[in-house]
This record gives sequence, structure tokens and C-alpha cells, in this order.
Amino acid sequence: MTNPTALKFGYPRTLVAETASWLVLVRPDQPTFGSLVLVCKEPTISFSQLSPQAFADLGVAIRGVERTLSELVGYQRINYLMLMMVDRDVHFHVIPRYEGERVDGGLRFPDTGWPGPPALAPAVTLGAEAIASLTARLAALWPQG
Repeated sequence: MTNPTALKFGYPRTLVAETASWLVLVRPDQPTFGSLVLVCKEPTISFSQLSPQAFADLGVAIRGVERTLSELVGYQRINYLMLMMVDRDVHFHVIPRYEGERVDGGLRFPDTGWPGPPALAPAVTLGAEAIASLTARLAALWPQG
């Protein structure tokens, strides 16, 4: 069964990749270009309650995220935010960071918080077509095997 956090962030239509314990989803509201949500599939609301397998598999997911975003976005830094105030399932907001902006599909994606902490608002809200396009491009870049 999929958890409410994954559903809130558009699963399954935003699914870029899936590991044994984690879902990698496009974040519909993009504070920076390529922002993702990394959602644990285990039914827990506490990071410390994850299984040893989920902790080990987090490394697999992060390597895939960083390789894929490096190729598409060319980020300078990457931030992983575990906020869990509204959406209580264990998850991270993955925010690629860069000086200036990126342009994709005619949309501008400034990193308004650079070089400080990420600014989650304002964000570029992607429409259904832009979400589908970004999801497909990221999925195609995801490391195989």
C-alpha cells in the first residue's frame, strides 16, 4: 500500500525511480529545477524506526538521485530536507542548488535562496505536461543495474 505522502506528491505519475525501500518522485512545486521527493515505502513516521534494510537502501537511492540530477541539472550543491511537519511519512525534499537559474521548457527556475538555505517558496508549479516530461527525462537518466 502506498503511503499518503507519496500520493500527495503525485505517485504514481511523478515516479522517477523505485528502489527496494524508497520512491523517487518529481516534486510538482519546484523551488529549484529538478527538485524531488524521496519517500520511504515503510509504514513509519519516525526516521529512527526505519529497518536496517531501508537505511542501507537509502544509499542506493541517494547515489541514483545525485547521478541523475548532476546530469540533468548540473547542480553545485544538493540539499536534503527532512521536514515531516505536514506529511508525516518518512521522506526528504531533495533540492538541487545552483547560482542563478536554470531554464527548461520555457520556464525559469531561479535558486532564490542561493547561497544560503533553500527557499521553498516561491516555487514554479509544474502543470501535468511539464511533470510528465520531467519525470520521463529523469527516469531515462536513472542509473540502470
